[in-house]
Amino acid sequence: MKSLIEEWKYAAGSKFLVSIFIGPIIAAVFFGFMFSHNQITKSPVVVIDEDHSSYSRELISKLNASPYMKVTNVFASRMEPETLLANEQAVAVITLPSDLELRQLQGKSSNIGILMDNTMPSGLMGIRTAIQEIVTTENTTIAMTRLGQSGWDADASKGLLAPLSLQQRSLFNPTASYVDFMVLGFVNIIVLMMTTTAAGSVAPRLRKEGKLFANGESPLQLWVRSVPYAVLSALSLLLAYGLLKQIGGMRFEAAPYIFIIPLLIYTFALSLLGMLLGYTAKDSSKVGLRTSFVLYPSFLATGIQLTPLAFPAFFQVTAWALPMNWLNRLIRGMAFRDGALTAYGREIGALLIIIGTVSLIIGLLVIREARKAKLHAKQQPIDSGVDPQLALAQV
Repeated sequence: MKSLIEEWKYAAGSKFLVSIFIGPIIAAVFFGFMFSHNQITKSPVVVIDEDHSSYSRELISKLNASPYMKVTNVFASRMEPETLLANEQAVAVITLPSDLELRQLQGKSSNIGILMDNTMPSGLMGIRTAIQEIVTTENTTIAMTRLGQSGWDADASKGLLAPLSLQQRSLFNPTASYVDFMVLGFVNIIVLMMTTTAAGSVAPRLRKEGKLFANGESPLQLWVRSVPYAVLSALSLLLAYGLLKQIGGMRFEAAPYIFIIPLLIYTFALSLLGMLLGYTAKDSSKVGLRTSFVLYPSFLATGIQLTPLAFPAFFQVTAWALPMNWLNRLIRGMAFRDGALTAYGREIGALLIIIGTVSLIIGLLVIREARKAKLHAKQQPIDSGVDPQLALAQV
């Protein structure tokens, strides 16, 4: 209990108390504003019109009217795509072939070409969708007009052209908001970095001050010192999530008083993991480099920017050792899908396993260091002629 009180006093008087709340809030506001558009709109495209007809100009107008693209230039003859896509002035080149209107009047098919700069695939998703919609609508309109001229009614024509229609609905994040995964991930990463660094500095700081075993040699004396960092980090995350919900429109359906339970378990696992990483460091300045072994894998492999399903099975299994992997699953399950706490026993159990494993390793390290300190205390007075019992009592 004395160790816990001492650590609370230290945390309350350190920069960690301010930074753990200010950092995530600044990240939530900054990244929330940066990704406020949610999706890419009006991507620049170039059109090569080899037909020069009223129908081709009509198609160009429809392309330009799409919310996903903006026609920046129209050329009358073919050009090298490398030239048109240079300097990132356009992300796609659309080619309308010659005799396009003539073949349309004759009932013949034509091929519209599109060359896309796939160096940044995320910028082309809207363009693909828009062009498919325009081409599908154009084909259906032309076909139904001709069937109507042949005596078919509208329902019969539609049944012939499209006997099956697809009705779909996107759940939980229908607008594909970046706040619900990317901004949220950045906030989690910042808290992870701060928490692991602060908790990892505990053992080196106590060792430097000569207080590592001041309250006893039990590993519990060091273990309880992770509690202040876990509690403060959990409160900081909950505050940041609330800010993203109120300002950024993030979906959060779970009750805060229920979600705080797995959140505390997560931050406790994170604090202990940071304490383990920094335990053998010579001083606190070396801890930051060690936390990168958790920071970078958590950013890449736990589903912040890309779903873990895109990774090979080896990396998916490796991510099980990272607490953030289970936090992201809990957020997607409880906060986004409004799942019950009892439905996510596997995620909570995985965090408890991490806590148990890390606690065991920390305990073994503490016991080993305590034994070395005893041996050193016994050998030192023999060499210097000091009473061994007196030296051991001073240790």
